[in-house]
Formats: sequence, structure tokens, C-alpha cells
Amino acid sequence: MSLDGGTVTAISILGNDYSIKAPAGQEQTLAASALMLKKLLAETKQQSPTLIGDRLLVLTALKLCAQQIELQRLHQLEIQGIEEQLSVRVDGISALIKQA
Repeated sequence: MSLDGGTVTAISILGNDYSIKAPAGQEQTLAASALMLKKLLAETKQQSPTLIGDRLLVLTALKLCAQQIELQRLHQLEIQGIEEQLSVRVDGISALIKQA
């Protein structure tokens, strides 16, 4: 179904059905996100078999947030490393220009 340039997709999570509208061109991302969530819910359930419902969702969401924060931290470190490399190169180029 398409409304206003987006597609409404039905997704089932823990026995509950959700109709979610994905922006045009983002349908695959929504499907992959739902699949990732289901996989992580299954992993969390395997690690903590007594968790159900909201508690299982919250713990899984916290794990996803922790993964996202770690990825952001690593990304920032990579950016800092690239900026340092660029700074060294710019300094080198500036030194060469001054010599010329």
C-alpha cells in the first residue's frame, strides 16, 4: 500500500502486528531493521529466557543503543585520525610551498 510517497508495511514483533509507513525508497531499510530487531530479540531471549514482553523489548533496545553508541565512538575516533593525518599533510604541503 502506498500513501503520500511512502509504503505501509505490516511487521509482526513478539506476536503484535504493526503497520509502519516507510518513506519512499526506505522500504528495504525498514525490512532489514525489522529482521535485525527480531534476531536481537531472539538472542536476548536466549540469554535471558525469563524475560517477556516489554522487559524483553527494553533490554533489546538498550543493547541496540549500546551498539549504536559504540559505533558512534569508533566513528569519531576514525574521524579524528583522518583529521590528524590531513593536518600533517597540510603542514607538509605548507612547508614545501614556503621552501619554493
